[in-house]
Amino acid sequence: MISERQVEHVTKYIALLRGINVGGKNKVSMKELKKLLEENGFQDVVTYINSGNIIFSSDNSDVEFLKRNFEALIYEKFKLHISLMVISADELTEALENAPDWWGADKESKHNAIFVIPPATIDEVFNEVGEAKAEYEKVSSFGKVIFWSAPLKTFSRTRWSKITEKSVYDKITIRNSNTVKSLVELCKR
Repeated sequence: MISERQVEHVTKYIALLRGINVGGKNKVSMKELKKLLEENGFQDVVTYINSGNIIFSSDNSDVEFLKRNFEALIYEKFKLHISLMVISADELTEALENAPDWWGADKESKHNAIFVIPPATIDEVFNEVGEAKAEYEKVSSFGKVIFWSAPLKTFSRTRWSKITEKSVYDKITIRNSNTVKSLVELCKR
């Protein structure tokens, strides 16, 4: 009789660090961070650009645990309190597949994905920022991602470009459409 081996379920995730390596502040070496994560049991670690995008695999499906673990490791190594969001590759792929047609389409527009860092919620962000100004911007959401686009020529007139002035700003991390699309592609490898 052939014995069955229990196979652990390994899931691919993306950690999106907030506010690192911006304007010379909160410097985190991606090479050192990758090594640190590998030394602490994270698998298949890949970093993408210098702004805190880390793809990794784990057999732990507790996203909040993974988030807290990342934050603790970053603090221990770099002495920085960095907030971040962890999202599964499947969730991000599904969100991108359900992004509005206008998101990422117009080369004369800015296209951002806004990731809300728990325990904050998408509703909380929408309530504080308010309705999009339809003549200047478009906003939609799917899952844990808010999609926002605005023409560059009227960018300053948008309501959502002012998110940096809102109290929810420290509860989000933002990536442009090219970065999000690249992360999804990297997750497929």
